[in-house]
Amino acid sequence: MSSKSKAQRWAGVATGSLVAASLALAGTAQAGDAPRLPAANFVALQEGPGEDYIIGPMDELTVFVWRNPELGAKVQVRPDGRITTPLIADLPATGKTPSMLAQDIQLQLSQYIQDPLVSVIVTRFAGTFSEQIRIVGATGRPASLPYRANMTILDAMIAVGGLSEYAAGNRAKLIRFDKSTGKQQEYKLRLSNLLKKGDAKANVLLMPGDVIIIPESVF
Repeated sequence: MSSKSKAQRWAGVATGSLVAASLALAGTAQAGDAPRLPAANFVALQEGPGEDYIIGPMDELTVFVWRNPELGAKVQVRPDGRITTPLIADLPATGKTPSMLAQDIQLQLSQYIQDPLVSVIVTRFAGTFSEQIRIVGATGRPASLPYRANMTILDAMIAVGGLSEYAAGNRAKLIRFDKSTGKQQEYKLRLSNLLKKGDAKANVLLMPGDVIIIPESVF
C-alpha cells in the first residue's frame, strides 16, 4: 500500500473517531438536560378534590359557632399567621386545615361554654407561600398564584397575562421541590409552543409550590 493510501486511510479513521466522539458528547449533553413533564389535558377529564386546603396568611375566614353566633366572626389571617376571635386572641392559623383550626377553636371555647361546635370556612384564598405557584421572568405580570386542584401551566399563564414580547418561552423551566426526597428538580417547559401554536402536548399539570422561570430571548 502506498504512503498516500495509508495517509488517506488514517485520515478516514481519525474523521470517524471525531464524529463518534461528537455524537457521544451530544448524547451526554442531551441526557443531562432537564426532563419534560407528561402532557395534561386542557380540560380535566374528571374534576377531583385536591388535598386538604392549608390556610395561609391573608386568607379570609368565617368562624361559625353553633348556637353561639356572638362567638363567631369573619376574620383575616394576619401576616404573622394568627387570628383573633371573640374570647380567643392570637390563635395560630397558618399551616392548618379549616377542620384543624375549628378543633383548636373548640378547645379554646370549651373553657367558656359546654361542648362547642365550630365550623371554619375559607371565603377568600391566598394559601401558604410554600404552596403558591410563582411565575417570574418574561411574563405579562409576574405573580404568586394560589394553587387549586387540577391546575395546569395554561391556567397559570392566562392568570399572569401570557408571555412578554421578548420572552423565550421554549427555554422556560419549572422548578419543583420534592418533599419526600428533600430535593429540587427542574423540568423543561415549551410555553411558546403552547401559547402561540396551541400545542396541547406542551400543557402540564402543576403542583403546589411550583416555580416557573421564563427567560428573555438573547439577541
